[in-house]
Amino acid sequence: MAFAIIDYGMGNLTSVLNAVESLGQRGDIIQNANRLIDYQAVILPGVGAFGHGIENLRKSGWVTALNEFVIDRGRPFLGLCLGMQLLATSGCEHGFHQGLNWIPGIVEKLSTKHATVRLPHIGWNEVQLIQKNSLYRKLGESQTFYFVHSYAFHPEDKNVITGVASHGEKFVASIEKDNIFATQYHPEKSQKAGLAVLNNFLDKAA
Repeated sequence: MAFAIIDYGMGNLTSVLNAVESLGQRGDIIQNANRLIDYQAVILPGVGAFGHGIENLRKSGWVTALNEFVIDRGRPFLGLCLGMQLLATSGCEHGFHQGLNWIPGIVEKLSTKHATVRLPHIGWNEVQLIQKNSLYRKLGESQTFYFVHSYAFHPEDKNVITGVASHGEKFVASIEKDNIFATQYHPEKSQKAGLAVLNNFLDKAA
């Protein structure tokens, strides 16, 4: 079975592909939305601004394809960093933009009220694991992951939150709703803990 890794001009694609393949799974980077139907599960990476990301998804036909694949057909989905933020109703990065609205909520800039807090938030940060099954199976109470971001997702339904971290303020580090999984951090850059998260998703999607 192969996992689709979406290329919409915003992703850290090679690192994600290498991580998937290091776990003994096949990953394919795909640019054509019509090809998505051939896969069992999908990973949406992302590095960059919310508005640019959603615009690229729309221009290349990915919004329709993803809605059919993930929402209508219930296939497993994993969003990474920007790929998590795009699940929101809207984002406020460089203007106001409509997101996929799969998980109602808004993406807003992290607080910089404290002089020691700098953006972007880059580096390793401890994540408190709220839900310890699914992505965090056998990972205990907390793990450290690698982040690169200035904005955070505030979901309306707090029950979807599976992990939280802190950088000037508490923020959502991961979410889960039915077949939809997402992390604000980069599991593909988070060494052993990150690979464990990816492996849990791949196992669940198999």
